[in-house]
Amino acid sequence: MSKPAEKPEVVQLPADPAPAAPASARRAAQQRVREARDRLTSSSGTRPAFDTELLRQYAQTRLSASFVVMLLVVATGVLFGFWMKPVSAAAWTCGMLCIHAAIIRSCAQFLGEPPSLAATRKWRTRFVLLDLLYGLTWTAILIRPAGLDVASNTLMMFLMLLVIAVSSMLAASLPIAALAATAPVTAAIALNFILSGTLDNYVLAVLAIAAEGYFALLAHRLHSTTLATLEARAEKDALIGELEQAKAISDEARHRAESANVAKSRFLAQMSHELRTPLNAILGFSEVMKSEIFGAHSVPVYKEYSADIHNSGVHLLNLINEILDLSRIEAGRYELNEEAVSLVNVVADCHHLLKLRASSRGITIHEVFEIGMPKIWGDERAIRQIVLNLLSNSIKFTPQGGEIWLKAGWTASGGQYLSVKDTGSGIPEDEIPIVLASFGQGSNSIKSAEQGAGLGLPIAKSLVDMHGGTFTLKSKVRIGTEVIITFPPERVMSALGPMMEEAPPLQPEYENVTDEKRRPRRKPIMSAGTGL
Repeated sequence: MSKPAEKPEVVQLPADPAPAAPASARRAAQQRVREARDRLTSSSGTRPAFDTELLRQYAQTRLSASFVVMLLVVATGVLFGFWMKPVSAAAWTCGMLCIHAAIIRSCAQFLGEPPSLAATRKWRTRFVLLDLLYGLTWTAILIRPAGLDVASNTLMMFLMLLVIAVSSMLAASLPIAALAATAPVTAAIALNFILSGTLDNYVLAVLAIAAEGYFALLAHRLHSTTLATLEARAEKDALIGELEQAKAISDEARHRAESANVAKSRFLAQMSHELRTPLNAILGFSEVMKSEIFGAHSVPVYKEYSADIHNSGVHLLNLINEILDLSRIEAGRYELNEEAVSLVNVVADCHHLLKLRASSRGITIHEVFEIGMPKIWGDERAIRQIVLNLLSNSIKFTPQGGEIWLKAGWTASGGQYLSVKDTGSGIPEDEIPIVLASFGQGSNSIKSAEQGAGLGLPIAKSLVDMHGGTFTLKSKVRIGTEVIITFPPERVMSALGPMMEEAPPLQPEYENVTDEKRRPRRKPIMSAGTGL
C-alpha cells in the first residue's frame, strides 16, 4: 500500500512593509497626540505649561496694579462714609485692604515658587477663592445705598461698572477668577434694583446684567488673545529647538564627513605610494620586454602580451593620478603654482601631443586662435591638464572621420576663452549634471569601448573654478559637444606703463661736508679702475 502524500508545508511570506509616512504627516500626528495629552492633564483644557504661564501673568498683573486697587478701595470707603456710619465705612475699608494684601502676598509667593503641575492647580483654586471673597466684599458695600434716590442709584451703578471693569482687566488671564470677582457684585446690584419695583430700576438692572456680560466677553477675548500669543511663542521656541537640533546634527555630520575625508586622503596618499612602487616595475620591465632590448622573444605573441601589460600599467597609473588630483582638489589641498602662461601655446602643445592619436582615428583637428593674445596669470600644469582632458574626451567620443575645433580668443569682458567643439555623439541634456559629477558617466560613455573613470570633466571644472573662471558644457545628441572655459580679465596680463617717479641716484650726495675724503667723486661710476 502506498503511503499517503505528505501535506505540503505552507509558508506565509512576510507582508511588505508599510510605506513610511512623510515627515509632515508624522509631525502632524505627533502634534495631535501632544495636544490630546495636554488637554487630559490640564485643568483648563490647554497645555499645562500654558496654565502656569497664565497664572504667572495673572499674578504679575495683580502686583503691578496693587497701588491702583488700593486707591480705589480707599476712595470708595471715604465716599461711602457720607452715606453710612464712618465706623462701618472704615471697617469695610480695612477688611478690603486686608483681602487685597492677602491676594498680593499670594501672588508674590506663587511667583517665588518653582512651577509644577500640582502647585499650579493649588494656586489656581486659591486665586479663585480670593477673588470670590474680593467680589463678595465689594457686594457688601455696594448694595447699602440703593434706594429711591437717583443720585445714589447713579453712584452705585458707576461704582459697579468701575469695579467690574477693573476686576475683568486684572483677571483676564484667569477668566474664572474674573467671573468670581464680578458675578456677585452684578447679581447683588441687579437684585437690589429689581426689588425696588420701579421701571427705572428695572432698566438699571438690565444694564447691570448687560455690562457684566460685556466685560465677561471682553475678558474671554483677552484670555484667548493671551493664549494665542503663548501658543505662537511655544511654536517659535519649538521651531528654534528643532533648528538647533538640526544644526547640531548637521555639525556632527560635517565633523564626521571631515574626518572621513581626512581618512580618505590619508588612505589615498598611502595607497598611491604602495601602488606606484609596483607599477614602476611593471611599466619598466614590460617596456623592456616590449622593446626586446635583451633579444627577441622565442614566441612572438609574448611581445604583444608585453605591450598589453605596459598599456594597462600606463592606464592604471593615469587613473591613480586622476583620483589623487581629485582628492586633493576636494580636500582644498591643491595649490596653484601661478606664473605667466600663454594660453595659445599650451593649447598648441596639447594638440601636438594628441595629434597622432587623432590621426590614427581619422579625426581632423582645426585651430582657430586670435593673434597677439597676451599671457594669463595661472598654473601652467593645471591649464595643460584642463586642455588635455577636454581634447582627450573629444577624441574619444568623436567617430572616425569627425572633426574637432580648438578656439582661443577674447571674451566680451576682456578675459580669454578656450573652446573645444567636436562632432561626436553628444550628451543628453538630462545627463549633463551626471557627467560633471565625480565618477559620473553618461550612457554613451558606458556603451563606448573606451570607458574611463569619469574624472576628466570634474577635474577640469574644479581647476577652472580655482582660477576664478567659468565652465560651460553644451551638447546635443548626434550633433556634437562644445566645452567653453573662460578666464577672468583679472588674470590677463597687460603691458606695464612707465614709472613716473625719477630713479634714485646711484650714489648718495653729501651736503656741507668739509672733509675732502667724504666729497663725492666727479668722475662717472663706470670709469672706475680705467685710469680716466
